[in-house]
Amino acid sequence: MDLLLQNILNALQWGSFYALIALGYTLVYGVLLLINFAHGDIFMVGAYIGFFVANFLLGAYAFKLPTTLSPPAVFALTILATMVLTALVGVTLERVAYRPLRRRGAPRLYVVITALMCGLLLENGNLALLGASRRSFPTLIPATVYDVAGVLVTNVKLVVILATILVFFFLETIVRKTKLGMAMRAISYDRMAVPLMGIPVDRVIVFTFILGSSMAALGGVLFASAYPVLEPYMGALIGWKAFIAAVIGGIGEIRGAFVGGFLLGFVEIFVAAFFPSTLRDLIAFSILLVFLSFRPTGIFGVARATKI
Repeated sequence: MDLLLQNILNALQWGSFYALIALGYTLVYGVLLLINFAHGDIFMVGAYIGFFVANFLLGAYAFKLPTTLSPPAVFALTILATMVLTALVGVTLERVAYRPLRRRGAPRLYVVITALMCGLLLENGNLALLGASRRSFPTLIPATVYDVAGVLVTNVKLVVILATILVFFFLETIVRKTKLGMAMRAISYDRMAVPLMGIPVDRVIVFTFILGSSMAALGGVLFASAYPVLEPYMGALIGWKAFIAAVIGGIGEIRGAFVGGFLLGFVEIFVAAFFPSTLRDLIAFSILLVFLSFRPTGIFGVARATKI
């Protein structure tokens, strides 16, 4: 029983990372029907931005703050600053790469290829600027381990899981209860008719990229806090897996990204618990492939006729 509960907690933490990144995928797809394959690399950029912001706040550079901040304050400010700066990266990608194609009416396949190219630019740009050496993320949350009936729970694990749940309810509230959320849903149904109703399409799309990139930044900082090793390609595999999680849940649905992320996390952790770790991805993805063969639209997805 102790082992089962420990694996459940590990799966909740691992699934939280997938869910946070998958939320960014599903937000952009829900509005633009665009699969932003650069989103995993925005997660990586967020982790690196968090690294430099945290070190600055901790006084690791020549220019320092006049006062010394407590670790919780450094952690909170690092998350806020990283979300803002990473959102700027996401908006820049939308403005420079995606908007010109959208205004020219380019086929969606060209936009997908552009998204893949943007991801490669972020990866290799990071490699060119910062080098291939791995970096160690500073400890912002002093580690505390709680032993609950033989189950080990760390404070970092609790923060990751709680933050993901709060983000889910926050996004659900925005999309379901606010005017901007209504505009986002309206654009997803009929982008041509929405401007006739006085809705600023470009502004809503920018807001969508701000939300999605902020979620990736939050995921990057939390991931680096739990696994404090950064390298330029850290967003590639986890980004693809988060995309799979979004598809499993029903891409375009916030509930789907949330559930799909945790489902993938549970499958991976429990496969690794009973099989060799080298077979984890093979078995996990085989299970998910079988699931999609029976439910191709995902758990919450609705079939719609689209062209890629």
